[in-house]
Amino acid sequence: MGIYTRGGDGGETGLFGGDRVSKGDPRIGTYGDVDELNSMLGWCAAVAGPQDAERLQHVQALLFTLGSFLATPPEASEKIRSMLPPFPEGSSAALEAQIDQWEEQTGALKAFILPGGCELAARLHVARCVCRRAERSLADFANSENAGIDLAHLEFLNRLSDWLFAFARAANHAEGTNDVPWVAPS
Repeated sequence: MGIYTRGGDGGETGLFGGDRVSKGDPRIGTYGDVDELNSMLGWCAAVAGPQDAERLQHVQALLFTLGSFLATPPEASEKIRSMLPPFPEGSSAALEAQIDQWEEQTGALKAFILPGGCELAARLHVARCVCRRAERSLADFANSENAGIDLAHLEFLNRLSDWLFAFARAANHAEGTNDVPWVAPS
């Protein structure tokens, strides 16, 4: 199978199930933002140790699953919808459990902090911002007619941005890099 099909040369793309829509359709923009987030996590994994890279790749797989739901409109046939992998129940709770473990290591946050630190932490902070954008896109799209969005997907992206923040703090902690508290300029 070739990389290019020429099918999108006129500004349209295909959804899972065969329908063609404009590349400017909000559904396409939403799963594009989720795909960008997935790529950002791959960028983070490139500098992470094996255990952290495995965590990131697990979340990447979840995001790919979320993207498959977004690429499949509710009117797709039951046969098509049955081909989608299930979005694992408890995904948000698993993120919460990891956040709690990291917060035990790093201590409670007592001030706002500036994004940055070691390379992995800085990349995770960028990924957190991309996650927030994907969450805003998904929330906006969820309000549109015929979106068919599961609230568990919104919850997952909301929790994921918190996970990325806690992960960045944990990465700094593991490297011996202090978080830099925000101080209002005078």
